[in-house]
Amino acid sequence: MMKRGDWLMADTERIQDAEGLGNSTDQTEKRDLISIMNEKYPKMSKNHKKIASYIVDHYETAVFMTASKLGDQLGISESTVVRFASGLGFDGYPEFQKELESWVQGQWNSVHRIGVQYRGSSQSEILDSVLRSDMDKIADTIRNLDEKAFETAVDAILSAQHVYVIGLRSCEPLANFLSFYLSMIRGDVIRLQTTSMSELFEQMIRIGPEDVIIGISFPRYSMRTLKALEFANDRNAKVITLTDTVHSPMNLYSSCNLLARSDMVSIVDSLVAPLSVINALVVALCVKAPEQARKSLEELEYAWANYQVYLNDEINFIDDEPILDSPLVKEQR
Repeated sequence: MMKRGDWLMADTERIQDAEGLGNSTDQTEKRDLISIMNEKYPKMSKNHKKIASYIVDHYETAVFMTASKLGDQLGISESTVVRFASGLGFDGYPEFQKELESWVQGQWNSVHRIGVQYRGSSQSEILDSVLRSDMDKIADTIRNLDEKAFETAVDAILSAQHVYVIGLRSCEPLANFLSFYLSMIRGDVIRLQTTSMSELFEQMIRIGPEDVIIGISFPRYSMRTLKALEFANDRNAKVITLTDTVHSPMNLYSSCNLLARSDMVSIVDSLVAPLSVINALVVALCVKAPEQARKSLEELEYAWANYQVYLNDEINFIDDEPILDSPLVKEQR
C-alpha cells in the first residue's frame, strides 16, 4: 500500500505524462471507481452500502485503511469488506485498494494538471480560456437538453404539494439558488441541508406521492444525494434530477432528467450551464403560472414595503437621498 509521501515522488512522472513527455496510457475507456460504486449502490446489501458511503465521503482516509481497519471503523467484519471489493469486480481488497489509490491520486493532482494546462499563459489569456470554455458548455447543454423533460419538470413542480431540493458540496449553491426563487413563486419548498444521513431522512419523513424532489449532483457524485433520491422514489414521490449525463447514477431513480454539461476546468467544477438551466426553470415556472407567481411576489413586496425589510440590509442611496419611496423612519402620528 502506498504511503502519502510515495505519491509526491511520482509528481514529476505525472506532469511529464500530462505534457506528453513520458510514457502515456489511454485511460479514456477506464471506468471511474466511484462511478462503479454509485452504479452498483442500489443493489448493495446494508453493510456494503455503509462501506461505499464511507469511502465516498472519506476517501482521503479510507485509501490508507486495510480491510481489517476499515471494518473496525464501521463496526463490521473484515470478510464483509473483502466481499464488498469482490462484488465490485476485484479479485480482492488489495486490488480494490490499489484502484482507490489511483483514483485519489487523480483528485489530488488536479493542481498539477492546471499548472500544465495554463503554463505560460497570461492572466487575460486564462480569463478568456475559462469563459470560452463555459460558453461551450452552455452551447452543448442547449443542444442536448431534453425539452420534453424540461416541460415535465415545470408541470411537476407547479402541481406538487411539497417540493424538496437537495444539492451537496459544490452543488449546494445551486440548490440554495433554486430553493430561494422557488419559494418566491410557490409555497412549501423544503431545502434539505444536513451532513447526517439520519437528519436527512428525518427531514424527508413525510415525503409522499404528491411531492417532488429535485436532486442536483455532478461528479464527484454525492452518495447522500443518491440516498435521498432513492428514499423519495421508495415513497413514490416524483424525482427530478439535474446532472451531467444519461450515465449519471442520479438518474437511477429519476423519471425526469435535466442534463447540463459540467466539466472540471481546473480544480473547481464549472457550474455555469447547470445554473443557466435553473434560471430557465424559474422563468418557465413564472410564465406557466403567472398569476401564482404574481400573487406571491406582490405579497412579498407588500411585506418588504410595510416592514422596511431592505432599509437596513442594502445600500440604496445616492447623494444621501433614499431611493425607496418609504421614509427611513415611520412618521409620527
